[in-house]
Amino acid sequence: MTEKEQLHQFCATFVAERIARIQKNIADIQTSLTSETKSSAGDKHETGRAMLQLEREKLGQQLAEAEKMKQVLSKVPKESNTAVVGLGSWVVTSKTDYFLAISAGEYKAHNKTMYCISAATPIAKILFGKQIGDTVVFSGQEIKIVEIK
Repeated sequence: MTEKEQLHQFCATFVAERIARIQKNIADIQTSLTSETKSSAGDKHETGRAMLQLEREKLGQQLAEAEKMKQVLSKVPKESNTAVVGLGSWVVTSKTDYFLAISAGEYKAHNKTMYCISAATPIAKILFGKQIGDTVVFSGQEIKIVEIK
């Protein structure tokens, strides 16, 4: 497995674990909602149910976002070396390495740290369309594109 395929796998695992965690939380809330019996303190019971319903809605939104991440990741090419930065590019810069796919955080391997970022992040927007040798300015720092994998 190439390093780029490992990056892709890291992102896929990140999304799968996030979806599983959210689904478990939704199931736990559903269990709480169905197992709760009406107590003598009616208002307290209704408030508890309303809080659980709100939490379930919030988790539903998080699940939808995670599913979107999964869709985006499915469109990211695992092997593509292009001369121009785009979705799926592993960009080696003078400061940091970036994998433009989804926001999955920090990936460490072979004494290297890379950041898996989505196309919507400010640095990704600046990097898109750039080529090896180009210099961009981000947060007041000049960053040179050294390699695109």
